[in-house]
Amino acid sequence: QLQLVESGGGLVQPGGSLRLSCAASGLSLDHYAFGWFRQAPGTEREGVSCFSRGGASTKYADSARGRFTISGDNAKNTVYLQMSSLKAEDTAIYYCAAYPTSVWGSCSMTERSYDFWGQGTQVTVSS
Repeated sequence: QLQLVESGGGLVQPGGSLRLSCAASGLSLDHYAFGWFRQAPGTEREGVSCFSRGGASTKYADSARGRFTISGDNAKNTVYLQMSSLKAEDTAIYYCAAYPTSVWGSCSMTERSYDFWGQGTQVTVSS
């Protein structure tokens, strides 16, 4: 079974930056799509960003575009989410997820597309 292991969450001040990592075992980034999702207290889980085709396909939620960047390192089988200009409303549990796709497939921002999920990592933005 594919396993996704997250790291990089923590406490950061407003305006600061944080980099999340999602290490994936037993895969090639070219054959999977990856997504980052988040869930804040009292809200439904929402898509933040996704990545496929080795980075040729990327998408961002309106709330993340311009501040967050998704990327991948095929040699390390790891997908990253670089977050900058963080705001209190970014506070949430962040999850990475993946599903198999062709090398021509664009990534999906919908939860139902994803087959494999990480355990989640807490990001808290507070002064």
